[in-house]
Amino acid sequence: MPTPSQAVEFDLIVIGSGPGGYVAAIRAAQLGQKVAIVERENLGGICLNWGCIPTKALLKSGEKFESLSHLKDYGLSASGATFDFDAIIQRSRGVAATMNKGVAFLMKKNKIEVIEGSAKLEKAAGAPKVVIDLKAGGSRTVEARAVMLAVGARARALPQIGLEADGDKIWAYRDALAPKKLPRTFVVIGSGAIGLEFASFYRALGSEVTVVEAVDRIMPVEDEEVSKAAQKSFEKRGIKFRVGAKVSKVTKTASGVKVDVEIGGKAESLEAEVCISAVGITANTDGIGLEALGVTLDRGHIVVDSHCQTNVKGLFAIGDCAGAPWLAHKASHEGIHAAEYIAGYKTPNVVSPIAGCTYTQPQVASVGVTEQGARETKREVKVGRFPFRVNGKAVAAGEVDGFVKVIFDAKTGALIGAHMIGHEVTEMIQGYVTAITMEATEEDIHGIVYPHPTMSEAMHEAALDAYGRTIHL
Repeated sequence: MPTPSQAVEFDLIVIGSGPGGYVAAIRAAQLGQKVAIVERENLGGICLNWGCIPTKALLKSGEKFESLSHLKDYGLSASGATFDFDAIIQRSRGVAATMNKGVAFLMKKNKIEVIEGSAKLEKAAGAPKVVIDLKAGGSRTVEARAVMLAVGARARALPQIGLEADGDKIWAYRDALAPKKLPRTFVVIGSGAIGLEFASFYRALGSEVTVVEAVDRIMPVEDEEVSKAAQKSFEKRGIKFRVGAKVSKVTKTASGVKVDVEIGGKAESLEAEVCISAVGITANTDGIGLEALGVTLDRGHIVVDSHCQTNVKGLFAIGDCAGAPWLAHKASHEGIHAAEYIAGYKTPNVVSPIAGCTYTQPQVASVGVTEQGARETKREVKVGRFPFRVNGKAVAAGEVDGFVKVIFDAKTGALIGAHMIGHEVTEMIQGYVTAITMEATEEDIHGIVYPHPTMSEAMHEAALDAYGRTIHL
């Protein structure tokens, strides 16, 4: 923990204002700390400006438009439905701008000094000093009792095979969020959340989309049953897949791009107007002085302890730059914990399970271990499932695709994993996150009274099913 007597300008300097950095700054200010936050681009970071938030705005527009083709299922009719692509993009950018202003307001409200510029760390007697190349020109050096890195990550490039975003024919997430026109054909490389969310949005607007995945199934981090169900649902919407496909080369052509892949030893070429690269991320840990300080890195990510401390005195790191899972809510949680620790607040180091959410149609959400993961470690489990097709609220809403799956430890009854696919399951998963955090057993969950009619009743029925007690199936 930093030394309180260190005579410096600030108690805490946070570098990066994404969902980890700005939240950490606010919490530190609430605890009476004098805080500065350094941001080289936009308050709110990538998530708010070029990631989580604007993508959800796009997906909502796509969902609304696509639903118009199913109006007859609800006894309704309309004709001549069209969309204004530029207006969809502008709405998304407007949502991001609104949230950006909200973060600026919170900085002012909590008396946090915002310094616009790019930061670099240098050795000092205590915590590293921060040298800032100011956006307005010139430089400024500031010191604090503690420095927190919340510098995030950027899209990974693979120049050796030609997979490097150019904003024209090869896109990273930023390009896909604010294109100048709507391409009619896409190849998306990578079937994680980012790749599939863009595939879902552009398919909703009628584009032909093919997703390429290196392993033998899409969404490889998800439970295998969910992965298979997701691919089936996406294929029904017209998205095509090439799984077990190694990309050997991406070549720009006069009309777009050509993606050469190898599947089962056979070569295949995919052509489209645009290729979206969604092959992972690279931590923004280069060029900020970490090597000179001797900061321990692991494959480009900063190594930290349970309080987010690095091996360098007074230097902390949170969020994407500090390793997986690369999720905004994980960054926020770490930022709050580290801010409290720096301020001397005795916060319990409770490790909450981190849920993963994918906002496609249908949505996918999960927390804890997968069934195959549990069995690979020889853990005895009880597994329950319940489909939405027999849930009253889902049937009434016409949202019957998908299911809930839960995994209990057979010996202790503890809930250890939950996996969902279906309408708005990203809003439901937190119930299971809470249950696992509170060490709930099957008896606890069986005894909960779920409101009727709700899709959350499927969560109850899945838990009952694991013990042979399901009612409605």
